[in-house]
Amino acid sequence: MSRFNVSTNHPIIPNANEYMYERQYVSIHSEDRNVLRFPNSAEFEVELPQDYCNVQAVRLESWTFPANYNTFSLAQNNIAIVFEITDPYNPGDWMVDNPLLAIVADALFAYKGQQFVAVIEEGFYNPFQMATELTNRLNNAVSVYISSYISEREPQFLTQFNLAGGYNQFVVAYNEVGQKLWFGNKSSNFVIPNNSALYLNSILKDAICFRQQYPDFLNWGLPSYLGFTRCISTTTVANNGSYPRFFYGDVIPGDNGFWLVPDAEHLGNNAAIPVYYLEAPNKINLMGNAYFYMEIDGMNTIDELIPFAVNSFTTTTNETSSVVKSAFAKIAVTTTPIAQWFDYNAGPSKVYNPPAERIRRLKLKLRYHDGALVEFGKFDFSILLEFVLFRPQQRRDYKMFVPESIANN
Repeated sequence: MSRFNVSTNHPIIPNANEYMYERQYVSIHSEDRNVLRFPNSAEFEVELPQDYCNVQAVRLESWTFPANYNTFSLAQNNIAIVFEITDPYNPGDWMVDNPLLAIVADALFAYKGQQFVAVIEEGFYNPFQMATELTNRLNNAVSVYISSYISEREPQFLTQFNLAGGYNQFVVAYNEVGQKLWFGNKSSNFVIPNNSALYLNSILKDAICFRQQYPDFLNWGLPSYLGFTRCISTTTVANNGSYPRFFYGDVIPGDNGFWLVPDAEHLGNNAAIPVYYLEAPNKINLMGNAYFYMEIDGMNTIDELIPFAVNSFTTTTNETSSVVKSAFAKIAVTTTPIAQWFDYNAGPSKVYNPPAERIRRLKLKLRYHDGALVEFGKFDFSILLEFVLFRPQQRRDYKMFVPESIANN
């Protein structure tokens, strides 16, 4: 029975229920992750340098992020715009004898009722770059189709079509004063069907791999950033003497603000050929997301609403959709590419009561409000976490023996 003897000459030191308040800081870089296992720096796990015991609170102390993000990207499914040429230019209507224009007209009439898709390059744009990009992309989308049509039916015109620069009738201009984009065509009528099913079904064949977590009623595609609503945008017809004009100054040096006029080769003997244009109803928005969220498994404290979507739930109830404890921190994007921004004191912190016994691993995720991951590419970012620790203290009772000789003095 001696093995059941629990007596000992080394009694357990009682807990005094007294603690020392200590702050411990942990620096984490995105490059610290296992890149093979977590190729995307927006979502990864890390092993901390030591066990952090009796954790009373965790807070995001400071951070630095690169502003090299793409406002427009395949991942966000906002790099394509749909348009349709509804009434192509017909040279015969204007007594123009030009075989190349005739074959181009045949191609466009054969495609009438079908929609073109123009895809812009991923990245970040200023308004003038976007206007130029859209001009070239819209014309290129039509040129690709016409080239294919000519190759199949009239290949002898292909070289001439390419030497002429392909299809070049679309013009997109940026009004600096109104901060809006204007779309025009120098010879053919067109529409921009912002309610196209292509925006709902994924415009690009690989975009389904990057579906956002939540549908977004506002930023539903490229046209929403360009100032369009979900309605069909139709054109206004302008004839000679009433061509659209920006009165504040030149769009192209020397044009006196007349940014959309027909080409001479389309006029023939009639100088009253119409042009077609439309103005985006809202101002252009090229800034992208103003915030993103940091999630840390087990430490999220922020409750978050989700983007509004038109569905059976929102149209039949007056309740809100939300996620409880969805994020650990909300971080403002304070600059535009190309730059680096720093900040500190995120505000919210995770408080444990009673203190967490031990923390050794962290799983992080950086995402936008709609659930799409933040794109950092190959650029590194860094965060500094503050751990508030309670260090238990031992009871220390002292018995003082005072010699009589000292006591008598």
